[in-house]
Amino acid sequence: MADEEFPVRRSCGVMQVHERLAEQIPEYRARIAAIEDRTRARVASGLLRMAVDITIPVVVHVVFNSPAQNISDEQIKSQIDALNRDYGGKNTDKAGIPGIWKGMFASPAIKFALATKDINGNPTSGITRTRTNIAGFSTDDKVKAVATGGADPWPAERYLNIWVCPLSGGLLGYAQFPAGPPATDGVVILHSAFGTTGTARAPFNVGRTATHEVGHYLNLRHIWGDTEDCSGSDLVDDTPGQQLPNYGTPAFPHISCSNGPNGDMFMNYMDYVDDAAMFMFTPGQVARMHATLEGPRSLLVSESSELIA
Repeated sequence: MADEEFPVRRSCGVMQVHERLAEQIPEYRARIAAIEDRTRARVASGLLRMAVDITIPVVVHVVFNSPAQNISDEQIKSQIDALNRDYGGKNTDKAGIPGIWKGMFASPAIKFALATKDINGNPTSGITRTRTNIAGFSTDDKVKAVATGGADPWPAERYLNIWVCPLSGGLLGYAQFPAGPPATDGVVILHSAFGTTGTARAPFNVGRTATHEVGHYLNLRHIWGDTEDCSGSDLVDDTPGQQLPNYGTPAFPHISCSNGPNGDMFMNYMDYVDDAAMFMFTPGQVARMHATLEGPRSLLVSESSELIA
């Protein structure tokens, strides 16, 4: 792995994908707006799914150019375990949340499981493996189709598709918001930022790249709102405004956008800090995710028992 490019800080391509889809697909922005209208209404109603029986079927597509990138089943399962810790509120590092925000920690109560049945009802490991001649993919979605050197998705309305592959340009991963086309729906993660063992490398070896990208898949935005002038919003009321992403392992408090004395909630999963420095969602973020699972991603929940039994 010494000859592979490895990111020195977190980089997520979700907004590149978002802007590209907005330019290429005329109805995409309208779908985004409609989903946001329904999300606001669901959150305002207070009648959101808060049960503990939400399980999302996952298919992991390993797309590899070298033998090292053909990650093990053990590494894949370590990532599923990490997602279940973070989305189940069982991560022990939540003890590091500053006292002022300990009461803001919220568990999404979402579980993830590798699919045990394919779309035809046949047994499956929930893992596919594809060798590619592409040395490094980008945010252009080529990894999501056999025709462009990747692997085709399983039906996106019923499975969370995760592609694990070599990525170029310092990219750790990217996701697609719920309004995007089914043919490219899912999450893409750099193989060396996936899971907690095998090829996973510090400081991105706690599984939090997938936690972050699955957050986008469930319609969460970056906590700073993707602007640089304090005007951005992540569309969540209980996360403080902040100017820019945070990197590495910041010291509390880090103040921006006149948000003192507590400053940025940089330990939130939707910031850009290292894996070991992020460990919380807020109630407002959980409400958005549950609104998504009751809305545009509802089939993931209603049909999941058939695919992971």
